[in-house]
Amino acid sequence: MKTVLVVDDSRIMRNIVMNTFKQLKIPCLFLESPNGRDALDQLQSRPIDLVLLDWNMPELSGIDFLKEVRTMDQYKDLPVIMVTSESAKYNVIEALKSGATDYIIKPVNEKVFFEKISKISF
Repeated sequence: MKTVLVVDDSRIMRNIVMNTFKQLKIPCLFLESPNGRDALDQLQSRPIDLVLLDWNMPELSGIDFLKEVRTMDQYKDLPVIMVTSESAKYNVIEALKSGATDYIIKPVNEKVFFEKISKISF
């Protein structure tokens, strides 16, 4: 069974993302993290197959988490999809240049979410 780490400081948003993902009917285990620092700890303590990542969080932002993860050889191919309200073109470009696999703008549109998740094989 695949493991998906949902990283967002809003519990409500984590639930929305997990419920949307569950509609894909891909069997997986969901882990939750309220910030990038906790997400790094979880990533280093167990195998993770996909990260769904918010940008704006306390302690360690999503973009800083992403940049740190991409410096680690063992995570260079880990799919990381930004799921964030940061919709400015320069944010999307920064995330993709920093190693994001894809980018979803909140509020989460189910059709777009399904398309983006379908493009990755994890």
